[in-house]
Amino acid sequence: MAFVTFDLERWQSTWENQVRFNLSESGVHPLSVQELLELARAPLDPLLGVRLGYSQSNGTERLRERIAALYPGAATDQVLVTTGSAEANYVACWRVIEPGDTVAMMLPNYMQIWGQTQNFGARIGGLTLDEARGWDLDPAAIREAIAPGTKLVVVTNPHNPTGHILSDAARRAIVERAAAVGAWLLADEVYSGAEREGGRPTPSFWGSYDKLICVSGLSKAYGLPGLRIGWLVGPRDFVAECWARHDYTTIGPSGASDYLASVALEPVVRERILARTRGILRENYPVIERWLQGFGGAFRWTPPQAGAICFARYTPPISGLDLVERLRATQSVLLVPGEHFGMKGFIRFGYGNELSELKEALALAGPELKRAFGTT
Repeated sequence: MAFVTFDLERWQSTWENQVRFNLSESGVHPLSVQELLELARAPLDPLLGVRLGYSQSNGTERLRERIAALYPGAATDQVLVTTGSAEANYVACWRVIEPGDTVAMMLPNYMQIWGQTQNFGARIGGLTLDEARGWDLDPAAIREAIAPGTKLVVVTNPHNPTGHILSDAARRAIVERAAAVGAWLLADEVYSGAEREGGRPTPSFWGSYDKLICVSGLSKAYGLPGLRIGWLVGPRDFVAECWARHDYTTIGPSGASDYLASVALEPVVRERILARTRGILRENYPVIERWLQGFGGAFRWTPPQAGAICFARYTPPISGLDLVERLRATQSVLLVPGEHFGMKGFIRFGYGNELSELKEALALAGPELKRAFGTT
């Protein structure tokens, strides 16, 4: 069986620490340890006292309590702490997917589970978002994609790469259809808390279905990707079986990361961190919006509702893979082509950088893109 590579992660991990400007990320610019502790008004000494031994492999009780508190009615034994939300996705899919199974996944998307499903010997099909609906889902498409026999349904809300938040009607339709066919539902909610316009937080799928797995982490909305802390929340037996698989992967989080994650998820501190994130998004988005408008109609996009990402369609008939490589090679600016989300003719722009860095990167990328488009 041919191995399906994860093109986006291979692209980013090859170049993100080699370029001058990384606009390939989907989170806001990260906090330092010092900044996190200052936001928490917490002393440094407890962190310095953390022993560098093996920490509790499924997450310390304190951290799991703080995660469980985000999901009304959840208990600590319904929480598994993982090395980033990517590991949460991996062990959940490892538990559910068997050769010959059928998976329905929201598209376009972060393609981890797309490749993983095929590498597990299963079939996968698209639950395709409708650009004409502002990237929401057509109820008829939901019924068609989640057919009888579907083992797992995978949704991302808020969504990567579009930044869309599903309507209440779409969420209800997904849950009802998954229940009708008896499928597991995996809801990746890692961008929840990074709502650009504020107002009502993104509603979680939690509590809507008995075969539900919620995945999240500290990388996107919290600006703490370097902690590599993610989690899954689900039925007790399911979580226990995922923990058994976790023993075969990274075993457990680092003690220092577990401690700092507990600090970040203390309720008052969490609200301060999310306020910082939303402030960055509100300040930075108008900058990239004006920049895209300067291309005279070469770009079309739906303003993102959440996440530090803008998924823009471009009109010139140019390979996105060639376009982003040209920008990397000539301007040291890293972007993500739509091909890495299964969508030709798009680019995903990250705009969560420090504002001065974002402006400088766009100033370099603009003339090169216009040359590629033949508009200058």
